[in-house]
Amino acid sequence: MLIKPTEAVDIDTPSGKMRTHLFRPAREGSYPAIILYSEIYQMTAPIERLAAMIAGHGMIVAVPEVYHEYEAPGTVLSYDQAGTDRGNELKYEKPVAQHDSDLAALISVLREDAQCNGRFGAFGVCLGGHLSFRAALNPAIEASVCFYATDLHTATLGAGRSDDSLRRAAEIKGEVMMVWGLHDPHVPYDGRRLIRDQLEKARLRLSWHEVDGQHAFLRDGAPRFDATLFLWGMSQSVALYQRHFSLERPLHVG
Repeated sequence: MLIKPTEAVDIDTPSGKMRTHLFRPAREGSYPAIILYSEIYQMTAPIERLAAMIAGHGMIVAVPEVYHEYEAPGTVLSYDQAGTDRGNELKYEKPVAQHDSDLAALISVLREDAQCNGRFGAFGVCLGGHLSFRAALNPAIEASVCFYATDLHTATLGAGRSDDSLRRAAEIKGEVMMVWGLHDPHVPYDGRRLIRDQLEKARLRLSWHEVDGQHAFLRDGAPRFDATLFLWGMSQSVALYQRHFSLERPLHVG
């Protein structure tokens, strides 16, 4: 499905205006909206390509700039040491409650969008994987996809390095898909086991995948990128959304 050129809109939140990038199907119609949470670097080229791929399957995709309180609109942090240091600094400076209020504001705006059908999902990688999981605490989110969610097992996201995301798992009503790389040093085996045990106790509607990959294996153009896992992961993600939102499946050609 063709998509329109990307739109950048500034959304009012309790902590200031939040630049959000919207990807839409070009065909007229009514579509669910997916909130796509980026890595610590915000709207980089790999994140833009991820968003375009999801939108091309019949969804509106909204990519908020997660550090809008601290960086100018349109800021993209570089995939280098300086960018990584800044992203990690802000990861532990922004209160997690502001991520929650950002989401509520974004959902409110999208509900008024003529092309949105009022149904919502989430998708995230790295920091965004944690934020996608946390987004599932919002009852509007029906399906969340979380790739290698950092800081979830340690409960150290945000100001004070003390989040409650995993502890609140039983509040989640939608379906959650968790994907991990077996060779990810940020979420080792013991961390994954702790998360899995908590989610089992919470009796979530859960899909759990551990694959032979490293951290950030979806980031195309980087040394840890795995094309096979990328295609598999996106296929699984789109299938989850198709099941929840009854999306039209693409026609086979030939």
